[in-house]
Amino acid sequence: MLKKTLLGAVLSGAVLMSFTSAAQAQARVYFVQPKDGATVTSPVHVQFAVDGMSISPAGTMTEGTGHHHVLIDGKPLPKGTVIPANDTSLHYGKGQTEADIRLPPGDHTLTLQFGDGAHRSYGPEMSQTIKIHVQ
Repeated sequence: MLKKTLLGAVLSGAVLMSFTSAAQAQARVYFVQPKDGATVTSPVHVQFAVDGMSISPAGTMTEGTGHHHVLIDGKPLPKGTVIPANDTSLHYGKGQTEADIRLPPGDHTLTLQFGDGAHRSYGPEMSQTIKIHVQ
């Protein structure tokens, strides 16, 4: 009976370790601030982060690295799509993890899109969209 209990505990631990390792390996990108649904003033101070990948400057083509882009009132881009650079698609190619963004009053969406060294999207899996209200 003791052997069966120990074996069950060992197997449970192995399953838990396996699940924890898989969860840690899951890469994600997210806004630290503002939070989804926040009411803010312009300029909007944004902070962003990534788990499971490393931040590197544009031009660095090392697997598992990239940098942030914020799409104003846009949607996540398909994997491999080059992220445009314009007034509503902001690039943080120096590896920045925060910025101040000027937005007109009203409701807006901000999409954080992680891209590789050539500004190619890592896809919707590596994005987060939040809604904010600018006073």
